Amino acid sequence: MKEINFSFGDFTITTNKNKLDLHAIHDFLSKKSGWSDGIPFETMKTSIENSLNFGLFYKNIQIGFARVISDFATIGYLGDIYVLEEYRGRGLSKALMEQVMNHPNLQGLRRWILLTSTAEWLYEKYNFTKLPNPEFYMELYNPEVYKSN
Repeated sequence: MKEINFSFGDFTITTNKNKLDLHAIHDFLSKKSGWSDGIPFETMKTSIENSLNFGLFYKNIQIGFARVISDFATIGYLGDIYVLEEYRGRGLSKALMEQVMNHPNLQGLRRWILLTSTAEWLYEKYNFTKLPNPEFYMELYNPEVYKSN
């Protein structure tokens, strides 16, 4: 897997898992995200171990994150993407998305999937659209899964 290290000013985006601050990621995802509230640390850690991850750092402090689940041939799922609120409005989410969408191991995929209730304007810039045939989409969803742990 090609490792990305992209620096601009005091900011860095990296795919090096060893540089990720798992506690900072867990704090955001479990308490502030709204989509994975209460996620256990070990569950989050396992998800990172099995994904291509993009850490966004200000100096050496983790301030953002994105995760891609993929077979690296046909499909990619973009999830858990965030920039801490105090760093928003500086173009950092765009920089993070640029690194995700241009990663060499994610080129030529037939389909990308993203579930979001916020920042549609950002994802539309990268050609994400609403489902043209939502009647084809099916899911098995358990919003209470983290409450039982």
